[in-house]
Amino acid sequence: MSIKGKLALLISLIVTVSLTLNISIYYISSESELRSNAEQQMLTIAKQLGAALEFTEKSKQYIEERLSEMLRNAAIAAQNELDPHIDHVKNEHLVVLSRKLGVDHITLWARTENDIVALKSSEPQKINLSSKTWDYWHTAFVQLFEEKQVDVPQGQKLPNFWAGPIQYSTSDSDRIYKWGYYYDGTTDYIINPYIDAKPFLQFMRQNSADELIGQLMASNPSIVGITGFDPAYFGQPPVDRDNIGLGVRHLDIYEIPFGTYEYRNGAHDVEHVRKAAESGESVTTVFSRDGKHILQSFIPLDSTPPYVVGVMFDYESIMRTLNWQLMQMTAISLGLIIAASIASYFLSGILIRPLQQILRHVDEIAQGRFGNVTLLESRDEFGLLAAHINTMANNLRMYTNQLKDTAEELRGTKEFLESFVGQTSDAIHVTDLEGRVTSVNQAFEKMFGWQEHEVKGRQLSHVSESKRQESEELRRRILRGESVADYETQRLTKNGDAVDVSITVSPIRDADGNITAIAEIARNITARKHAEEAVRRSEKLSVIGQLAAGVAHEIRNPLTTVRGFIQLQRQTGKSVDSHIEVMLSELDRINQIVSEFLVLAKPQAVQYQEIHPKTLITDIILLLEPLAHMNNVQVFTQFSRDVPALLCDPNQLKQVFINIMKNSVEAMPDGGAITIEVGYEPEDRQVKVIVKDEGCGIPEEEMPRLGEPFFTSKSSGNGLGLMVSQRIIANHRGSMTIRSKQGEGTVVEIRLPLPDASA
Repeated sequence: MSIKGKLALLISLIVTVSLTLNISIYYISSESELRSNAEQQMLTIAKQLGAALEFTEKSKQYIEERLSEMLRNAAIAAQNELDPHIDHVKNEHLVVLSRKLGVDHITLWARTENDIVALKSSEPQKINLSSKTWDYWHTAFVQLFEEKQVDVPQGQKLPNFWAGPIQYSTSDSDRIYKWGYYYDGTTDYIINPYIDAKPFLQFMRQNSADELIGQLMASNPSIVGITGFDPAYFGQPPVDRDNIGLGVRHLDIYEIPFGTYEYRNGAHDVEHVRKAAESGESVTTVFSRDGKHILQSFIPLDSTPPYVVGVMFDYESIMRTLNWQLMQMTAISLGLIIAASIASYFLSGILIRPLQQILRHVDEIAQGRFGNVTLLESRDEFGLLAAHINTMANNLRMYTNQLKDTAEELRGTKEFLESFVGQTSDAIHVTDLEGRVTSVNQAFEKMFGWQEHEVKGRQLSHVSESKRQESEELRRRILRGESVADYETQRLTKNGDAVDVSITVSPIRDADGNITAIAEIARNITARKHAEEAVRRSEKLSVIGQLAAGVAHEIRNPLTTVRGFIQLQRQTGKSVDSHIEVMLSELDRINQIVSEFLVLAKPQAVQYQEIHPKTLITDIILLLEPLAHMNNVQVFTQFSRDVPALLCDPNQLKQVFINIMKNSVEAMPDGGAITIEVGYEPEDRQVKVIVKDEGCGIPEEEMPRLGEPFFTSKSSGNGLGLMVSQRIIANHRGSMTIRSKQGEGTVVEIRLPLPDASA
C-alpha cells in the first residue's frame, strides 16, 4: 500500500476511533442518565403514592371515628331501651331496636365461667357465638367487663366503648361489618351494634392507592408494576386470614397491602424491602423475569404503617430509546467517516507530492546517478529532507569514488596476502572454536601431508597423546584472549611422523571483538633442533673435559685407600672386616661418581619425568664436589619443605646447573662459597632455584651480551654454555635471570613452572 493510501487509512482510522469513543462515551453516559431519570420517575411515583396513602389513611381514620361515635351512641340508646338483665331481653326486641337506631344488627355478649358468649342477637347466626379464640377481641371484651380502658392495638377506644376494625362476618363471609362494643357496668352484658361497611370500603377503594396505581401505570407505559410492601409481614410465614385465633377473616393483615406483584424476585425482594425499611433509603436493582429486564426501586414511605413501595420499570424501554439514539449517532458517524476518508485521500495526495519528488531523487541515487538535485522551496520537514538528500548524494559521490580507489587497493592487498600465505614456507591453518579446520595453505599440505579437502570441516589429529595436555592448555590460553608466539613443540604428520615445530597461535576476532576462530602458524625447526643438539653435545663434552681432572683426582683418593688396605692384607695375610667395609664404601663412591659422569656424557633422548628438585641438585653437587674441592669452594644448600616435584628432562636440567655451578667455581679462583636456595611460590605455581657465588662478578657492559654464541670472557671457553642453558630453560617454559655486580658476586635465578592442574 502506498503512503498516500496508508495516510488516508490512518486518518480514517483516527476519525473512526474518535467517533467510536464518542459513541461509547455517549452510550454509557446516556444509559446512566436514562436510568437516573427512570429512578427519579419511580421516586416521584412513590411520593405520589405516599401522599395518596396518607390522604386515604386520614380519610379512613376520620370515617371510622365517625362510625365509632355513631355505634357508641347507638349502644347508649339501646341500653336505655333494654332491660339491664340479659335474660329479660328478647331477640325480636333487638331486631326492632336495630331498625329504630339505624344499625344493621345488635348483639348482646354475656360473660360465662370461662368465656364471653353472644347470647342475644338480632342476627340469628350470631347467637351462642364464642369469643374465647378471638385473640385481641376476647381481650377487649374482658377489659370492658372489668371496666378498664381497653388496651389493644386495633380499633378505636372511647369511654366504656371499643370499636373493632372492619372485618368479615364469621357467620357470613360475604358480609363486612364495622363493630362497636359498649359496657358501663349497669348491665350484665356488652351491647354490640354493627353496621354494613361495604359502602365505606367502596368509597375507600375509589380513593385508594390501587386506583392511583392504575392511573399512574396508564399514563406511564414504561411502569410495569407498582407494589406496596408491609415490612412487618412481607417475607414472614404466611398468615391464615381465615383462622388466626379470632374465628374471623382479617382485612388489616396484608404483606402486599396495595398494588400488583406480578414480577417477583423471591428472596432478593425480601432482602431489598428489609434493607430499604431499615435504612430509610431507596434500593435499586435490575433483574430478569420471563425474558424481560426489570429496573426495580424499593422506596420506603414515611407513613403509618411504614410501607415500602416497589416500582418496576421496563428496562427495555430505556434500551429502546438508547438504541434508537445509538443508531442515529452511528448513521451520522458513518457519514462522517466516509467524508473523512475521501477528504483524507485527496489531502494525502497533496501532502506527499514533495515526498514523491524526493523518492524519485532517491531512486536515481540508488541507481548510482548522483548528479541531479531535488529543488524544494518549502521550509518544512520535506524541504529539510530534500536538502539532506542533496548533501547525502554529494557525499555518496565522493565516498563512492574513494571506495573504488580503496577497493582497488584492497584487491591488490588481497592478492598480495593470498600470494604471501600461499607461498610462505610456514604451515598455516585456521580452526573454528570447536576445532574444525576452515582453511589451510600449501605449506601446511606440504609439511603435514593432508590436502585441504581432507581436513576442511574436520578436527585435525596432528597432536600426539603425550602433547595432548599441552595442546589443550594452549587452546585455553587462546580462548582467554592470549596469544602464543614461538612455542616449540612436536606435531604429527599424516603418516604419524613427529615433526619439531615452533608455533604461533592467535585468536581471530569479529567486528565486536568476540573470538570466532583460531589461527596457527607452524615452522619446521627439526634442522635447528639437530643443530642445537650438536651444540649441546659439544658444550657437554667441553664440560666433561674440564670435569675430568677433578673427577680423576676424586677417584684417585679412594683408589689409594683401597690399594693401601689390599697391600696391608697381603703383608699380614689377614682380612679385617672393618677394612673391607671401608674399601667397599670407597668403591661405591667411585661407582657413583663415574655413573653420574657417564649419564652426563652419554647422549640421551629427551624424556620428561617427575623428579624432585632436591634430588636433582644433590646429584649435581656430588658430581661437582671434586672440582669444588680443587678450587677450595664450599657449597651450601637451603631447601624449603613444601617444594613439589617437577615434570622435566633431568639430564638437560643437570647440564644447566652444571654450567651455572662450574661458572661460579671458576669465578672464585681463590676459593669461596656457593649458596643454592630451592623454594616454591604457590601463587605462580613455580619452583625457584637461586645460585649465589662470591666471585669476581660480571662487568656491567658485558651483561647485555650474556647468552650470545661464542661470547665469553674465559680463555678456554667457547661461549655456548650459557646459550644452551637458556635454551633448555625456555624449552621447559621457565625463565633465567642473572644479576651481577663486579667484585661482589653473581646471582642466577631460575624459575620452572609446575604442570597445569586443570590439564
